[in-house]
Amino acid sequence: MSLVGSYVALSKPLVAALPVFLLGWIRFGIGAVAMPRWLKKPPDEPRFTPQTRILVFLESFLGNFMFTICMLYGVSMTSAVSAGVIMASIPAAIALMSWVFLRERIGPRIWAAVACAALGIGLLALSKTEQITVTTQGTSGNLMHNKAWLGNLLVVGAVLCEASYAVIGKKLTGALGPKRITALINLWGFVLMMPIGLYQALHFDFGTVHPGIWALLVFYALAASVWTVWLWMTGLKGVPAALGGVFTVMLPISAALVGVFVLGEALSGAQVLAFSIALVGVLLATLPTRQQLKLTNPAKRRTGKV
Repeated sequence: MSLVGSYVALSKPLVAALPVFLLGWIRFGIGAVAMPRWLKKPPDEPRFTPQTRILVFLESFLGNFMFTICMLYGVSMTSAVSAGVIMASIPAAIALMSWVFLRERIGPRIWAAVACAALGIGLLALSKTEQITVTTQGTSGNLMHNKAWLGNLLVVGAVLCEASYAVIGKKLTGALGPKRITALINLWGFVLMMPIGLYQALHFDFGTVHPGIWALLVFYALAASVWTVWLWMTGLKGVPAALGGVFTVMLPISAALVGVFVLGEALSGAQVLAFSIALVGVLLATLPTRQQLKLTNPAKRRTGKV
């Protein structure tokens, strides 16, 4: 999640230089070139079932394709503040979906961590100054208001897509290895992005792109399609989806820190407070409980005090 936030912040020059869906299509293409060996089925992998095939498709369709559409168009219709506050619900959405679909038990500490994550990201969003200002009246004003509502609904859709990505990913780790999942959903992402990406490619002048942008694009593609997905799927093999969802708080934190230290943006006191609260949530979720400490203490195991 920290790496995701980093490349999200550094992708600003890419979005300015390339059309969004062309950018996404090239990203998945570079990822496919980087992972040909990961597509090969390992000897110990169980046979592909129809359910596994459906889950792989949904993981890419919801987590890659639909998330991109909902987020990009949603933010274009609403304010950055509204979008940020809505995105603060990702940890809670993952916790609820894991409880409903995976039957995971959500303890009080995880719920407290989710609350800290939501509060921290909410404060981070509210510390910004972007607002939607409706300067027109009558029909035009009503149209802008309706667009804002539609934008908010699309951002809610992006939250649900991200939560689905985490829950489906947890389900897939029981049947496939992290590398195999990473390669398969990237290939589906390439196919899903192809129609729009190819159309934009046919109408785009690639000669206008600076060489430095191409270097940044390679980093973005490898980080977004290979490294972060592999790390996420590897982590989900060992932790519940609800606990993994708490770590989505690191996305806006790392994005803001890259903005401060790399892009030269200012960091306000409210943002520092938001970071602190969010990190408290991560600590609540990851510090071992008293029962876990007892189970890992050899002396107490020998005396039977477990």
